[in-house]
Amino acid sequence: MERGKYLDIFKRVASGEISPEEGLSALVDFPSARMEYAHLDTHRRLRRGIPETVFGLGKTSEQIEGIVQRLAGTGDPVLVTRISDEAADRLLKRWPEADYDPSSRTFILGTLPPREGKGILIMAAGTSDIPVAEEAARTACFLGREVHRAYDVGIAGLHRLFEHRAQMEEAGVIVAVAGMEGALPGVVAGLVSVPVIGVPTSIGYGTSMGGITPLLTMLSSCACGLTVVNIDNGYGAGVAAHLVLGKAE
Repeated sequence: MERGKYLDIFKRVASGEISPEEGLSALVDFPSARMEYAHLDTHRRLRRGIPETVFGLGKTSEQIEGIVQRLAGTGDPVLVTRISDEAADRLLKRWPEADYDPSSRTFILGTLPPREGKGILIMAAGTSDIPVAEEAARTACFLGREVHRAYDVGIAGLHRLFEHRAQMEEAGVIVAVAGMEGALPGVVAGLVSVPVIGVPTSIGYGTSMGGITPLLTMLSSCACGLTVVNIDNGYGAGVAAHLVLGKAE
C-alpha cells in the first residue's frame, strides 16, 4: 500500500468518516501478512518505494496464486518473476486482465504507476540476451519508469552502437545486458556520462562458464563507475536503475 493510502485512512478516522475499528481493519496486514507458506512484507512499498515481488521459481502454482491474491489485496500492483507457463496459465484464468510475458517469464497484475522522470535505456548485446533484458525492462515499467530498448547491439558489430548515441545520452540510466565475453557494458560506460548497470547473462559457449566469464569481465572493466548485478538478474538491474533515478530526481 502506498504512503498516501495510509494517510487517507488516518485522515478518515480523525474526521470521523470511519471508526477506529474500521481503520484498524484496513491496516490488519501492516507491516506483514503471514500465510501458511509465506510471510509477506506489506511494509516494503512504504519503506522502500518498491512493493514486494514474487519470485516464482521453486514455488507451486497454488502457492503463487495465494501470494498474488494476498498482495493484490493491499492495493498495489503485483509483479511475479521467473514464473512458469503452467503457473501463469493458472493466474490468467483467475485474473484474465493481467499481463504475462513468456519471454521474460514475468507476470504483472494491477494498474501501474504513471511513468515519470528520465527514462531507462535497456541494451542487449545479442538477441539471446533479450529474455534477461526484458525482465529488466518490465521491472522498470512496473515501477513507473519510461523504458527504451536497443537490442542486438553487441561488440561483434560495434558500429551498431552509434545508431543509438542520442538515446544513450538522453537516458537517465542505461542497463547493458550481455553474455559471451560480456564486453558491452564496459564499452557503453566508456562512452556516456550517465550511470551504467551491467547484467551478465548465462548465454555463451563453454568457457563463458554459465555467465561467470561475462561477470568477471564486467567486474574487471576499466570504465569507472560501472555497476554490475548478478548473472541473469534482470530484475535486480531494473530495481537498481529505478532507485538510481529516484535519488537523482
